[in-house]
Amino acid sequence: MINKPKILVIAGPTAVGKTKYAIEMARRFDGEVVNCDSMQIYKYMDIGSAKPTAEELSLAVHHLVDFVDPREDFSVAEYQKLAKEAIRDIISRGKLPVISGGTGLYLNSLLYEMDFSNAPRDTAYRDRLWKIAEENGSSHLHKMLMEKDPEIAVTIHENNTKKIIRALERLNESGSIRAFTEVNKANEYYDPILVGLSRDRAELYDRINARVDILMEKGLIDEVKKLMDMGLTFDSISMKGIGYKEIISYLEGQVDISEATDNIKKNSRHYAKRQLTWFRRYDKMFWLNISDYESDNDALEALTKWLQIRL
Repeated sequence: MINKPKILVIAGPTAVGKTKYAIEMARRFDGEVVNCDSMQIYKYMDIGSAKPTAEELSLAVHHLVDFVDPREDFSVAEYQKLAKEAIRDIISRGKLPVISGGTGLYLNSLLYEMDFSNAPRDTAYRDRLWKIAEENGSSHLHKMLMEKDPEIAVTIHENNTKKIIRALERLNESGSIRAFTEVNKANEYYDPILVGLSRDRAELYDRINARVDILMEKGLIDEVKKLMDMGLTFDSISMKGIGYKEIISYLEGQVDISEATDNIKKNSRHYAKRQLTWFRRYDKMFWLNISDYESDNDALEALTKWLQIRL
């Protein structure tokens, strides 16, 4: 039996500490980090995406960070292709790929041979969707998708009718998020070691709220203004990310700054809950509750010991 190369996945909800843990594991196990966050791929969106700082980027080699113009559409299929290329490159040099991020669909595209181009089995359902689009507009379909699966919905522009219909067809055929892992064949080219980071809910929510305050202090409003000056609007897919859409609402006079900030915190907390729901469906995920330890250093040591016998 041929031993497949290992990849390490560091996943978890927003603000849990993935960047710090991924970088440290890359340093300890001679690895390089592959970004798995759908917002950190974009240029010029440093603050709102909580992109790794220049200092953090200097601590370990990073791939797929800060390389897509936010005015361009970028699909999960494109991410899958580029990430797999990065993983193969890292492995070819004898190093460990460390996949770090909280975008579940991106991670699924690496762990499973997901083919987004397959034709649907239920053509009648597709016809109904096209009829809805014709009568009510693509935005109506996008709202349907948002209700069924927000994480998939935010990766597709509301005017991209074809991709929205394709996603709705997938969900209609599978019936649940879990089915993405059940109906797709596992990637057979490498052996993934899955680590999920968590914290007690009160601590995680405090971290989320504190981070939003920090992002505001760092100049999130000015960042959004610059993006809008580049021609980006609320309809741009890159501006659908939490933190950006709420600030646009403020800049357009729909809410005051206090309400916009509160909305970012609330939406971030809701997103964290959805992320945990997604990642907990991975049966082989090893969960590390950082709140169980006295400090990050203690948690890092515990994770290191757990990985030493598996890498």
